[in-house]
Amino acid sequence: MIVYDKLWETMRKRGISQYKLMKDYHVSSGQLDRLRKNENISTYTIDQLCSILHCRIEDIAEYREQKTPPDA
Repeated sequence: MIVYDKLWETMRKRGISQYKLMKDYHVSSGQLDRLRKNENISTYTIDQLCSILHCRIEDIAEYREQKTPPDA
């Protein structure tokens, strides 16, 4: 599972709020909602965020292996 927990920390470090992303960079509230919920987003969006934040992909996203429930 891809999670975007690091995005919020990177945004904080760069002084960029969700409001600024929407107002100045035209990131939609729907995209931000999907990021908050760790839902699917396009590689275009990831590219845009890396460009806006001047960061690498690992500064905004991380792969976490999902735990598989034991066989019943």
